[in-house]
Amino acid sequence: MAKHLFKTFFILLLLSGIYVSAQQKTYCNPVNVDYGYTPIPNFAEWGKHRATADPVIVNFKGDYYLFSTNQWGYWYSSDMANWKFVSRHFLRPEHKVYDDLCAPSVWIQGDTMLVFGSTYSKNFPIWMSTNPKGNEWKEAVHEFEIGGWDPGHFVDEDGKLYMYNGSSNSYPLYGIELNRKTFQPIGTRKELLLLNPGRFGWQRFGEELDNTFLDPFMEGAWMTKHNGTYFLQYGAPGTEFSGYADGVATSKNPLGPFEHQSLPLSWKPGGFARGAGHGATFQDNFNNYWHVSTVVLSVKNNFERRIGIWPAGFDQDNNMYTNTAFGDYPTYLPTSLDGEARPGIRSLFTGWMLLNYNKPVQVSSTLGNYNANNTVDESIKTYWSAATANKGEWIQSDLGQVSTVNAVQINYADQDAEFLGKQLNIYHQYQLFYSADGKSWKMLTDKSNNKTDVPHDYIELKEPVKARYIKLVNMHMPTGKFAISGLRVFGNGGGAKPEEVKNFIVLRTEKDKRSAWLKWKPVNHAYAYNIYIGIAPDKLYNCMMVHGANEYWYKGMDNQKPYYFSIEAINENGVSQKTQVIKVE
Repeated sequence: MAKHLFKTFFILLLLSGIYVSAQQKTYCNPVNVDYGYTPIPNFAEWGKHRATADPVIVNFKGDYYLFSTNQWGYWYSSDMANWKFVSRHFLRPEHKVYDDLCAPSVWIQGDTMLVFGSTYSKNFPIWMSTNPKGNEWKEAVHEFEIGGWDPGHFVDEDGKLYMYNGSSNSYPLYGIELNRKTFQPIGTRKELLLLNPGRFGWQRFGEELDNTFLDPFMEGAWMTKHNGTYFLQYGAPGTEFSGYADGVATSKNPLGPFEHQSLPLSWKPGGFARGAGHGATFQDNFNNYWHVSTVVLSVKNNFERRIGIWPAGFDQDNNMYTNTAFGDYPTYLPTSLDGEARPGIRSLFTGWMLLNYNKPVQVSSTLGNYNANNTVDESIKTYWSAATANKGEWIQSDLGQVSTVNAVQINYADQDAEFLGKQLNIYHQYQLFYSADGKSWKMLTDKSNNKTDVPHDYIELKEPVKARYIKLVNMHMPTGKFAISGLRVFGNGGGAKPEEVKNFIVLRTEKDKRSAWLKWKPVNHAYAYNIYIGIAPDKLYNCMMVHGANEYWYKGMDNQKPYYFSIEAINENGVSQKTQVIKVE
């Protein structure tokens, strides 16, 4: 009887999405792949640097394939954790531009993967492969004459093929049906969707959504169909900004008319890895939905960017969402159908907290004003650089108290890099130590013999350790100085969680109902807050993480809808209870 009850309880936990296998692996954004360096010389005048964006992931024959801008190849993975790069140029010799694949479209027809890069020049082909893992490709179409910038191809349930494209702050997204055998257009392109920043505040251009410099851009079309509804996704309002997001519009027809959803689909303006625009939605091997999108750096060039992957899904009312709450903290990878059976938003957050936000740092040396505390300020835009790339340069983070450490993320920065374009056979080597007292040290991870390129290396410990200090020692850099934008330590501090936030107020102005001022009483021992935002009390699908402040100017509302807000406090030990939901008209 007891055995039967345990089995029943186990099944209920699994169906509810609560159960997590002891063997379940994790990942942490930005995705740790061997990003190429920008191949564009005039984009590197402020310093050579890694860059990619506009990612697409497709599930093909049980493996995940990741394509993105200007990488001279693509990656594949069986588990979404370990990615293997396949070197491949998709340019023809006469196509003499630096864009090998810019904002690529990737889609599956039967047993074939097809790839097309952004262009309005007819001499760019559509490529096809039944064995992309083996790098076996041939031309499906020698010249795709109609072209398309920021394209996205979609095969409907009835077998019909459509292409969506557009990248402009003046012109709309377009859609057209294609012959799935010849890829010739059927009819002409149809205008599908324009931005409406006068109504939807999050679509306004600018870091602060001030909309004073340029009109907002709309780009990166992607289509997903779910329960008879077509979800047309698009990036906006500008790839340089923390609020870079993917919006979504819906229709019952693949070529519209489409209606904007009030909330952006994927939105992550706060935290370490900011931005979640121009991406794609895919399903894993267990039919869970995920959204891959662009993470913003924009320091050495506006187009300096990375990749993030976030859990996504559809709620019981067929509303599409992406969960970016704790989206740059350790997150569980899929091992089962982990969310579709559970009401509400799907979350795979491990509960491992950041242990060293704004805590003391010691270093071996410092180059100029690239100061040590930049490694613990939760900004991917800032970094510390040692004076050299020599073996033995080091950085040490004080967690403030002995804590349980579950994982460490090492985010390298580009300082005096020497490369343009994709580099093969480069690598990082380091040793990572831990200590309870800063005197007696033990090895945490030894990668002194590593031969892989790991610009955002993430180490999930097989067994947690007790430590107060974490020390990273350089052994080898692939290029440039030993520079770190984030040495991020995750686990649990062992103390009390923060108290619930008090006096949370939301003031929505009648002058401009796209905007509101949020303020709350600071919580002792909280280093950050999550603000949850939605257009229904049980659908708070957008999240903003705020560090070091007790106010936030939110300018992203649909001025025709009421909005709902809740907030929670965060510290090294966990998360407070959320406040009651506040409604503003």
